Amino acid sequence: MADGGDPFACRLIGAIAEVAAAEWDACAGPDNPFLSHAFLGAIEDSGSVGGDTGWRPCHALLDDAEGRLVAAAPLYLKAHSQGEYVFDHGWAQAYERAGGRYYPKLLAAVPFTPVPGPRLLLRRPGDEAARAGLVAGLLQAGTRLGVSSLHVNFAAAGDIEALARAGFLIRTGHQYHWRNRGYRDFDDFLAALNSRKRKALRRERRQVAESGLSLRRLTGAEIEPRHWDAFFRCYIATGNRKWGSPYLTRAFFHLLGERLGERVLLVTAEHEGRIVAGALNLIGNDALYGRNWGAIEEHPGLHFEACYYQAIEFAIERGLARVEAGAQGEHKIQRGYLPVATKSAHWLAEPGFRGAVEDFLRRETAMVEAEAAALAYFSPYRQAGDA
Repeated sequence: MADGGDPFACRLIGAIAEVAAAEWDACAGPDNPFLSHAFLGAIEDSGSVGGDTGWRPCHALLDDAEGRLVAAAPLYLKAHSQGEYVFDHGWAQAYERAGGRYYPKLLAAVPFTPVPGPRLLLRRPGDEAARAGLVAGLLQAGTRLGVSSLHVNFAAAGDIEALARAGFLIRTGHQYHWRNRGYRDFDDFLAALNSRKRKALRRERRQVAESGLSLRRLTGAEIEPRHWDAFFRCYIATGNRKWGSPYLTRAFFHLLGERLGERVLLVTAEHEGRIVAGALNLIGNDALYGRNWGAIEEHPGLHFEACYYQAIEFAIERGLARVEAGAQGEHKIQRGYLPVATKSAHWLAEPGFRGAVEDFLRRETAMVEAEAAALAYFSPYRQAGDA
């Protein structure tokens, strides 16, 4: 997809296995495990995407004039809008009511993962020519495939700037992150909270400690197949109750342990000798990413302990800069996780539809920014004069 004078050529591949892991990872970098060849491969090889899932891999690779891979993007042809965490169902319904066909669409994202990070993966950081070439290649792919739209979710700032220059509409959201302010331990973190919130967190932790539950943090070889089997049971039980159709297969978790075990933190909760809940996290170079939770028994305070407090303790012990707890859930604020803006980019082929979405985003952005400002008022951290 390049003319004779173009220094780059963009091609699409139908599986991550069609590119060497070392080549892909040279573009993805070491910071964010979700962008790694191993993680994306585990999703594909486990059948969590592909087949009849509505996620068809078609990753974009950008080669220079000498045929060397200089940029890449995790790309999927989507038959629905599930598992994305940037919700465009309303757009799809409006487009189809007007007589259009919204699906399939193209999505540059990590499946089932609302973790911000690069989506235009550059072999040489800051290579703006390659970034622009990759954006042009994605647009050409969208035109060639005849899709209604192309979406780039939870993209990093540099990607957003390049996509905006190319005419993409930018959408703002927010999620919740905990920041490590150099805390020595969990009690040092608690000391940064106002008195009322500090007491509430201690009460929640004490409630779990006195319940007979035993919590463990497992990484690497400590995570055995039996732990993955137990966690999958918990994941399915919670998924069936909340969403009706969990996305990830049992094989995915086993492959994740085999291929990225050293970057996995699995928090398990045992009651009367069996695992009854678990929280899955991935470990980045400077962040811990909370991803999946599941439980087959309900215990007061357990979700907060396993998902939030254990993650904070681990991050402090490892010297990680932050914990990213994902989208949704204002309850996270009271536990030290504050709103952080996220950005996504959207290209819409039909001019009239683009105009309608642009107007919607203008109004939505104002509401999202006002909501974030209001949520900041509920910060649990001590202010000047607080006890």
